[in-house]
Order: sequence, then C-alpha cells, then structure tokens
Amino acid sequence: MSLVSPHLILLHPPAVYDFRKHPIMYGPIADGVPSTPIFEMYPVGFFSILEHLEKNGLNVRIVNLAARMLDNPGFDVEKMIRKLRPKAFGIDFHWVVHAQGSLEVAKICKHYHPGIPVIFGGFSATYFFEDLIRSREVDFIIRGDSTEEPLLQLLEAIIHHRTLSNIPNLVWKDKTGAVHINPFNHIPNTINESNNYLYIFKSALKYMDVKSLSPWKGWYEWLDYPITQVITCRGCAYNCTFCGGSKRAMKTYCNRNKPAFRDPKKIVEDISKIIGYTRAPIFITGDLRQGGDAYAYTVLEGLKEVSFENQVIIELFDTAPREYFERVAGSIKNFNLEISPETHDEEIRKVCGKRYNNHEMEENIKWALELGCHRFDIFFMIGIPSQNCKSVMETVDYCGYLMDKFGERVAPFILPYSPFIDPGCIIYENPEKFGYKIFFKTLEEYQNAMLSTSWEYILNYETEWMTRSEIVDCTYRAGLRLNRLKAEYGLIDHDSFRAREEKIKVAIELTGAIREIEEINHADVRRDRLMQLKPKLDIMFNSVINEKRSMGWPATKRNLRIFNILKAMIGEYLSGKLFRV
Repeated sequence: MSLVSPHLILLHPPAVYDFRKHPIMYGPIADGVPSTPIFEMYPVGFFSILEHLEKNGLNVRIVNLAARMLDNPGFDVEKMIRKLRPKAFGIDFHWVVHAQGSLEVAKICKHYHPGIPVIFGGFSATYFFEDLIRSREVDFIIRGDSTEEPLLQLLEAIIHHRTLSNIPNLVWKDKTGAVHINPFNHIPNTINESNNYLYIFKSALKYMDVKSLSPWKGWYEWLDYPITQVITCRGCAYNCTFCGGSKRAMKTYCNRNKPAFRDPKKIVEDISKIIGYTRAPIFITGDLRQGGDAYAYTVLEGLKEVSFENQVIIELFDTAPREYFERVAGSIKNFNLEISPETHDEEIRKVCGKRYNNHEMEENIKWALELGCHRFDIFFMIGIPSQNCKSVMETVDYCGYLMDKFGERVAPFILPYSPFIDPGCIIYENPEKFGYKIFFKTLEEYQNAMLSTSWEYILNYETEWMTRSEIVDCTYRAGLRLNRLKAEYGLIDHDSFRAREEKIKVAIELTGAIREIEEINHADVRRDRLMQLKPKLDIMFNSVINEKRSMGWPATKRNLRIFNILKAMIGEYLSGKLFRV
C-alpha cells in the first residue's frame, strides 16, 4: 500500500498494446539498445521530471507499464490503472515507435478516469502535436526537450484551478474542445539540475513498488545488473542526417538553436552520488567534447579527484586527439568507449554527416586500448544513403579487419536503421535529396504501421539502393557473416555462435513465411496462419542478429550500497524532504 498519494503518475507504454496478443515479427529493431522491441525503456527525462516536481512539493510516481507487462504475462494493465487516483496522468510519446501504445494507454486512462487529465510529452509528441491534440484521450501536450518547469506550472494550475494561457510550450483544449497553442519559448540554455538517483530509491519506498520503476525488463533486479546514466546536455552540436536529435532537427521542431550543456561540476557531482549508491556501470550520455576541449577536460579533472571502480562508458561523436584519451585514462580507472562510424565507406559516411576517416578512427582505437580501455564498441548501420548490400557486406569485412588488428577488446556491431528514420531528421524532411522514400507521414499511419506483421512492413523508408525487403534480407546476411567473424576472432564462444546462427536462420524462415501469408486475400485466414506462427515469433522477440549480453559491461553482483542509500534517505527524512502528502 502506498505511503503517499501522487499528484502525477508518469506512465510508460509499450510500443504496441497489447503486444502479448499480436503475432508480429519484430526482427532486430531493438538489437542495438538494452530494451526489447516494445521499447520498455522510458526516457531519462522521467528522472529529471520526478526530481524537479518533488523538489517543488509535488508527489510523482513512475509506472513502467511496458516492463511490467514483459515481466509478468498475467499483469493486468487495466486493473492497475483503474486503481490509480492521481491529479493527472503523464504519458511519454518520445520515440515514434510508441505511436500506437501511448494512445491506447491514454484510452484506458480516460475509460476509467474520464475526469483526470492526460498529459503528453516527448520528441514525437512535439513533432506530431497537431495530430495528437485532436485525439479525444489527450488533454494537454507540453512541447520541447525541457518540460520540467512547464509541467510543474501545469500541475499547479490543475490542482489550484488556475489559468492555462500563460504556461509556456503548452498545447491544450478548453471545455468546448477548442485547441489553444501557447508560445513555445521555454528553451533553457543551461541544464544544471542534478540527476539524483536518490529520488528513484525514495519513490520505490514511497509507493512500495520497485518493479514499476524498472527502466527496462529486469533492471529492477538492482542486486544483479543495473546501469546508470549521466546526461551532459540537451540538444546536439552535430548534424547527422538520420538523427532526430541533431542540431538542425532540434531547431526545426524543438526551437532549440544550440545545445544546453550542464555545468561540468554537476556532472562530477552526479557521478559522485551514483558511486555512493551503486557499483553499477555509468553511461555518460553525449560526447563530452561537444562543449569544447576545455569543457571535457574540466569534467575529467573533477573525476580525477573521485576514486571509484565503476565501469564508465564514454561516447565519441567524432574522433579525438591522443591527449583526450590520456586524460580519460588519467581520470577514470575502468573506462570504455563507443563510436558510430555507420559504414566503412568514408564517402558514404560524409553523406551521413560524419567527416572523420578510417585512419583517424583506427588511431583513436589504438590509443584508447594502449591506455587501458576495457572495451571499444563500434556501431555500423544498414539503410544509409548510397549503400547497397554489397557495401554492407564490405562493412562486415571491415569489422573482421578491426577485430583481427585490435583483438577481443574491440566489439563491432551492425544493425538496421529501424524501425523508423526519425521524423524531424534531415533525411526525413528532405527524402528525395538523399535518395529516400518515406512511407508514413501522419500519426495515424505510424499507429497502423506498428501493428504490421513484420518489421519489413514497419520500416518507414526505403532507398534508391535498397527496398524494404532488400534491407531485411541484407540485415540477416550481414548478421550471419558478422557472427561467424566474431567466433573466428574469439569475441564469442562456439555455443554462442551456434545459438545466434540458428536464431538468424529461423528469422529468415519466418520472414519468408510471413511474406507468403501476406499474399493471402482472406483476412481471417491470414490471421489464423499468423497465430500459428506466434510461438516461433515470440522466441524471436528479444534479439535476433545481436546477443544482448555482448553489449553489457562488467559489473559485480549485489551492486547496491544499501547502507549509503539508507543513510542518505534518513538525512532527507530528518530534513522533512522524504515524504509529502
């Protein structure tokens, strides 16, 4: 039983509701992220929203419906929502894959609680706000990448029956159903609130519900393998053509003209707090060098004063000088790096918005490994401009070259751009210029796409060089080849190699079967045939061409520092900040 009554309940939906009942071949659409294809990982912005509102006297609860549904096939979403009584529901529509699931969850909220307002936010909610606000289930949308303060103002207005017209970034409907669009002018240039995980621990105690806080399936088992994030900025300094979070994309639909960087001291403080609570890996989101060398080196100098054993993962958006790696090694004992060159082909890479060459990247890998980097992950993609399947397979061969040259600490991955080219990105807004055809444009089209029988039909694009079916077939071919190369160079053992190869071959078989079923004219017969495949489709659910475990970082068991957490919470309790009713 909950100790307090929440003012706001943040609900994270599955990509498809109810995915447990639909026969869908998701393929490898989530092979590059910790979550499954229903994308149960909620946005990290949930943490900052929770902290900002709690600091200002409001009680906030996070309920990850998607993760709960994954963990327990019998979990009853409607039963849980029926029992909830907040002042408002907040539903994230950050990634467009949640087009179907987010609105279905909103319908459930309105069915059982017609008088409780439903608030939407996130990148996709911002991009599709005109379509979204026409949905009967949606009362409010807060646009932009920094919704903490407008959301606080909205909740205070709801609770105290205040006017809504002066709340920035708000799109809302009045009692007559008329739509109002407030000025979109809350775009903070600095992001200096902390990402304090203590608020998550406090929330687990407040609502006696650890499982609902899980950012993805299984994460709530904190004593096993959690991972934490530290945010360095909002926005981006780079213009990768395929990214919905690029500099130009953020200017186009989020009104952000430049990145907002967090104070380096705050980043160091965040990491210091995290290591006090857990031994888990720490992912530093965003290339530290986006803010300039002085910014990055200030963070690293601060970390030099902090002694810790946690694995730290650092992103590279561009290649860096040797001095950077020397400073990383001098400040962080257990560091890992990752970079996304997209392709081995330097000319194609330029079209993607990345200017570094293979020699520069290989020098970075060499320096990092010489200085003690535990692992260097390299991500290549399928479905980029000017790329055909021959080019994809040459990229796979380049992966073999890298493993041969640098050994087992270099881990290459190849994945399709799936399921969507991001709405708002440069390619999406100018498809013909880059040789793309975009199949879906409206919110309704994305809702319908997510219910397609295979990821082949979920893909929202094809290129002049590869159709959707060719992208699918080439992805499996590349997966088989890279899997063999990883076994050859010792990155995976023989059993893992055989298991992955068999899974990819089953995926190829199922893809062919679904293509044949799609040719059947009778809808009921198609449905029956697909339901016969569902047990095999469910086996394909978690990953296909890439083993999730190969993307994890070393961590000890029993990661939580329970005594430190309790000590911090007692301090908060004595100061009167722990519970507010």
